[in-house]
Amino acid sequence: MNVARSFNNWRKYRQTVAELGRMSTRELNDLGINRGDIHRVARAAVGR
Repeated sequence: MNVARSFNNWRKYRQTVAELGRMSTRELNDLGINRGDIHRVARAAVGR
């Protein structure tokens, strides 16, 4: 993987973690996500 792609994946991961982290527990539950699953969901978002 090249440097630019790695950087973009890292940025996407951090942005996803930040956005989900700002959500309330109720909002996350509405999406079917537990607070402990945020990093797993963010990793999956980068893999797409």
